[in-house]
Amino acid sequence: MRFAKYGLLIALFVLKSCLSYAQESNPPFSILANLFDTTQVSTLGLPFARGIETSTVFKPGEQDYKYNHGVVLFPFKDELYAQWQSSLKDEDAIETRVMYSKSKDGKTWTKPEVLVASNKGGLITNGGWWSKGNTLIAYVSKWMVEDKEPKQGITLYIESTDGINWSSPKPVLGKDGKPVLGIIEQDLRTLPNGRILTVFHEQPGLIAKPYFTDNSNGVEGWTRSEMQNLPHKSGMSRELEPSWYHRPDGKVVMVFRDQNNSYKKLAAISNNNALSFSTPVLTNFPDSRAKQSAGNLPNGIAFQVSNPSGNKTRIPLVLTLSKDGMLFDKAFLLRSGDKDLQPLRYEGKYKRIGYSYPKSVVWKEYLYVSYATNKEDVEVTRVPLKNLNY
Repeated sequence: MRFAKYGLLIALFVLKSCLSYAQESNPPFSILANLFDTTQVSTLGLPFARGIETSTVFKPGEQDYKYNHGVVLFPFKDELYAQWQSSLKDEDAIETRVMYSKSKDGKTWTKPEVLVASNKGGLITNGGWWSKGNTLIAYVSKWMVEDKEPKQGITLYIESTDGINWSSPKPVLGKDGKPVLGIIEQDLRTLPNGRILTVFHEQPGLIAKPYFTDNSNGVEGWTRSEMQNLPHKSGMSRELEPSWYHRPDGKVVMVFRDQNNSYKKLAAISNNNALSFSTPVLTNFPDSRAKQSAGNLPNGIAFQVSNPSGNKTRIPLVLTLSKDGMLFDKAFLLRSGDKDLQPLRYEGKYKRIGYSYPKSVVWKEYLYVSYATNKEDVEVTRVPLKNLNY
């Protein structure tokens, strides 16, 4: 009888696990039907958020590096820092360097300075920020030599206590004390319990895997979450360049770009503080197959910033909100097309019009969104938090 009882308990546990897995195979979120009017290409039929302000961090001239991309913001010691990659005219050119600027008020920015110079031994790009108390961390993605296939790299970091003087690069370490063999995604943030969560695009190639660390310094102790990727071509996962938010029910939702050209977002969910994620599934949320930014406002409302065009067009730039993190039913324009979009002034490899690769941060009563307009101008749009309530 005792064994029969234990057998029944085990069977119930397995059944419960299977049912749970089946539930998680459904999309973790959706958008309200007809939220976006795709017949209105420049605005998607949306109003501008009230009180928005846009500032230019850097606008290249004839003698400047004209390709600028991957803008990431981070607050440190009462200033807001911006970081991006910059090259003469082409994306991921060998002379690419990492630049930064800072602001005391989120509107006026210092003259950009070189954070990390170009590396003749391989391409470098920017990897975002973190802070451990009085120390600012800047991540750097170091790619293998250009003829290396598939494309892959590692993540390094430098640190500073004053935002002026920086240490030499060191590798970001996993829980085993060895360098993490992958390229970091730029927006690290903490779960409610303090755990830091992001994604590394692992070698060989670029295979997106969630990673977490309970070490607050953000440079060691990184552990891969369990997640099965969707089938895709060798050397690159279908899921790329994600961001994430958490729901009121405690679950963590990771949002991915879909490299399979569905022009919709993929999403995975975790119910155990990022120890594991479900296999990503396709949502009905339109996308431009680009980086996006997701997160939570201080009041818990979930948000996503993206280009929900449903095609390659990175216009407009839209902020979408959800009370429960499951139905996104309210949206605002941050930038539109037409007269709001300045012309592309310089040609270059992979240059395109639009607002590319937004990232965001909450700082001093505002939601700040950074992006590269036309992969050329480094810009920031902010929205008062008080204007983002339902």
